Amino acid sequence: MINKKLINSKIWIPPVAAFFLGIVSVSGQNSKPKKDTLKEKEIDEVVVVAYGKAKRNSYTGSVATISSDKINNRPVTNITKALDGQVPGVQITGASGQPGAVSTIRIRGVGSVSASSDPLYVVDGIPFDGNLNAISPSDIESISVLKDATASALYGSRGANGIIIITTKSGKKGEAKVNLNISQGFSSRAVKDYEQVNTDQYFQLYWEALRNGYQSKQISAQQAGQMASDNLIYGPGGLSVNPYGANYPKPVGPDGKLLPGAKPLWNDDWRDILQRVASRNQVDLDISGGSEKSNYFFSLGYLDDKGMAIESGFKRYNTRLKINSEVKSWLNVGVNLSYTNSIQQAPPSSDSKASNIIHAARSIPSFYPYYERNDDGSYVLDKEGNKIYDFGKYRPTAALQNQNAAASLPLDKNENKEDNFSGKGFMELTFLPELKFRSSFSVDLVNYNGHLYSNPLLGQGSEIGGSVTRSNNRTLSYTTSNILTYDKKFGKHHVNVLAGHEFYKYDYQTISGTRNNFSLPYYYEPDAASLLVSFSGNSDKLSLLSFLGKVEYDYANKYFISASGRADASSRFSPDNRWGRFWSVGGSWKISNEDFIKDLNFFNLLTLRASYGGQGNDKLLRPNGQPLYYAYQELYRNLNLAGEPGTTLEKARTENLKWETNLNLNVGLEFAILNNRIKGNIEYFQRKSQDLLFNMPVAPSVGISDFPANIGTIKNTGFEFSLFTTPIRNDNFQWNVDLNLSTLNNTITKLPAGSIVSGTTKLLREGGSVYDFFIPEWVGVDPTNGNPLWKTIYQDANGNSVEGTTSEYGKAVKTLQGSALPKVTGGISTSITYKNFDFSGLLTFKIGGKILDTDYTSIMHNGSAGGRSWSAEMLNRWTPENRYTDVPALSTTTNNWTSTSSRFLYSGTYARLKNVSLGYTLPSDYFEKIGLKKFRIYVQAENLLTFYKHKGMDPEQALDGTTYYRYPAMRTITFGLQATL
Repeated sequence: MINKKLINSKIWIPPVAAFFLGIVSVSGQNSKPKKDTLKEKEIDEVVVVAYGKAKRNSYTGSVATISSDKINNRPVTNITKALDGQVPGVQITGASGQPGAVSTIRIRGVGSVSASSDPLYVVDGIPFDGNLNAISPSDIESISVLKDATASALYGSRGANGIIIITTKSGKKGEAKVNLNISQGFSSRAVKDYEQVNTDQYFQLYWEALRNGYQSKQISAQQAGQMASDNLIYGPGGLSVNPYGANYPKPVGPDGKLLPGAKPLWNDDWRDILQRVASRNQVDLDISGGSEKSNYFFSLGYLDDKGMAIESGFKRYNTRLKINSEVKSWLNVGVNLSYTNSIQQAPPSSDSKASNIIHAARSIPSFYPYYERNDDGSYVLDKEGNKIYDFGKYRPTAALQNQNAAASLPLDKNENKEDNFSGKGFMELTFLPELKFRSSFSVDLVNYNGHLYSNPLLGQGSEIGGSVTRSNNRTLSYTTSNILTYDKKFGKHHVNVLAGHEFYKYDYQTISGTRNNFSLPYYYEPDAASLLVSFSGNSDKLSLLSFLGKVEYDYANKYFISASGRADASSRFSPDNRWGRFWSVGGSWKISNEDFIKDLNFFNLLTLRASYGGQGNDKLLRPNGQPLYYAYQELYRNLNLAGEPGTTLEKARTENLKWETNLNLNVGLEFAILNNRIKGNIEYFQRKSQDLLFNMPVAPSVGISDFPANIGTIKNTGFEFSLFTTPIRNDNFQWNVDLNLSTLNNTITKLPAGSIVSGTTKLLREGGSVYDFFIPEWVGVDPTNGNPLWKTIYQDANGNSVEGTTSEYGKAVKTLQGSALPKVTGGISTSITYKNFDFSGLLTFKIGGKILDTDYTSIMHNGSAGGRSWSAEMLNRWTPENRYTDVPALSTTTNNWTSTSSRFLYSGTYARLKNVSLGYTLPSDYFEKIGLKKFRIYVQAENLLTFYKHKGMDPEQALDGTTYYRYPAMRTITFGLQATL
């Protein structure tokens, strides 16, 4: 139905203005402060749970809800980044700040080793298989996190690691409403990079490294100093560049000091060259409304989020249409369609390759020029008078020889295109007021196209005439469910019964090819290249058949019990082990409804709840992190040997492989006091994972590297605490302060071999965690000679173990050095409204856990990596005058001191001011005449401040606590406006 008032209004918003102002989410918050009394309905809100809804204070399961006002106004590309610090028991790890990157989420710890620990995402009641980047935060009404067995057992194996239920917005009864949100932001690094030495310091330090290297060959100190001065620039092992100009051919004298008057003629900081202050633009528009029997919601969105690294960014175009209608008194139908097109520009930023833009920006010292320079510091120009890029063919290998990402990246492509379509529909039949049948169907189609192109003109690609790789992945999945519910009240008795069936089908196809050698530049497709390098493709399928049921009963709104069960058959397992049976039981007691509590006149709410149940996990992963869809079958690899085809065994048959099982216990107490001004929740959980799906390593002589098996047990335990307070609330002013925190103790309680080495830095052992560091222990620096020292253990003449130290890294002994998992995580948020002003802030924190900073070691070399940037910490290296230090003596002879050890293991404790927002809503009197109902302007900041001891490293790292040259988090300052018609 068309709204005539909307058509007749004289408002005209130029479409160009929307895209010019661009960025952040839809309708914002500006709730008028209410009177001091909080309503009972505010603590008995309806929350979305598995296959339905429930009242919070009578629900027997553990559920936490995040409302739209805490999501819509965050300048985040992916909704996972909006959850950090909002829900206790949920650990969010945003290892990469690359626009469009998805955070890792763990609910109540890590429940598996070789199987996936990712939660299940459910959108509008149906499991979602699309990319989370396809869901615009501005479309979200609420997010519910289901954490215990009662809350998630109905999803069976799919909910073994917890469930995140996303409910999108729907239209509401009444006049049509139009919401417009436009914002413009600017992004840069959230954490300043490691501090480095300047050019003068570098040349003097490298002179010292050369001098010490010569002295180690029994050359006198005087002669070694002269040789270091002679060879510093162009001699063997020299830096091959002289930023001090022709007047200072030997800028550092034999005494190790810069010559008087020597000053660098240029200072090209590659971090400034390869990184930038980037823009972030977003426009969101939605139209919604409804009548007595139907409602609709339609949205459009545009996002352009440029990264702080050059040639990086993420663009998204999204739309959604959601319609619900009561076509008959006994028939409700609904449809929810969404489509998203995204383009991610993602130059390498998550590995140790020379092409990694984050790595390159940090590794090249500023005395290596960006453009070619003359001896006097002036630029070398070509025939047309243009500057010439300096690719550093003369640079030492450690300084990324033949690399200039600022010149080559604009000519390359690192593009990921993705189309996400999600369609949902339902039909609900009402046979009796108490009896309903709901049939739903959902399909998710994701088409991914990767385009990697290395140009033939500049950079490494020029050595092979350029290279192009095209890949395409297509994922199609659908879910059908049929649910029958019976809900009836008999006096003080209330019964709710649910029974249903669900079927899930997943189909994955991929194809990829690479060609080299372009005859002409500026052609990007494989057809333009002449040499076929590789071509591959494969497909996988997965099916899951399920039957489920639930019974809930309560008496007098005081006593609640529930029981649920689900049976899943997964195609990952053999027919003999295909079925997994999962269950839960739970109960709650609303103590505040008892007369003896009412007589106290103190508690507005007091509810005790407990639950226990078992769920399964079939999501076994290969050692490379890819899913294993045929876990029980024998698999082969096809090879080509001298033109002849052949096969080798890739995975042995494991027909006895069965479900991994999670047993979850939850006990909680929810309360509200002081007229509901203080509300809180305390929960204890125990999550036990047994029959772990694990890739058992085997001897290489077997012909395979590992095989999947059911071994071991993991237990996660902890406490969760939430507190919601309203210190001040009156007609003009309201102040809310919320706190949540959770503890976690992750313990391996059973392993077949007692301990298993995992990767190069971890040890799985009984009594330890899944991410215990097992690395050499750093002892310090030998004050007598400046050599690095590690702990060693050897046998004396009597056969006793004796601890000692060694300067030879190969003799160092590995020992346990703590876990990467934090002990406590949480967040503190506050919101203030005063008349038409609103302010909010969120501080997130993690306490405990350790991080192995392998990025830092790249600029902590002792001088053996000449030409590589140097950390400012090297100024504190060992010298005869500075014997007691933690940095060894410099030398061009390697001493392996930057090899993995506890020296580079840092505390993971940090706090981050995640979000700050300030807004003002103009008085409605100003706009009523032109049809505007609301007009709000705001400014906000994301990742504004980080409080962390180890400067230079972003403390938000991967879950396993190891850095890997990843894209750092971004600080974003946003200005925007919101209008409602």
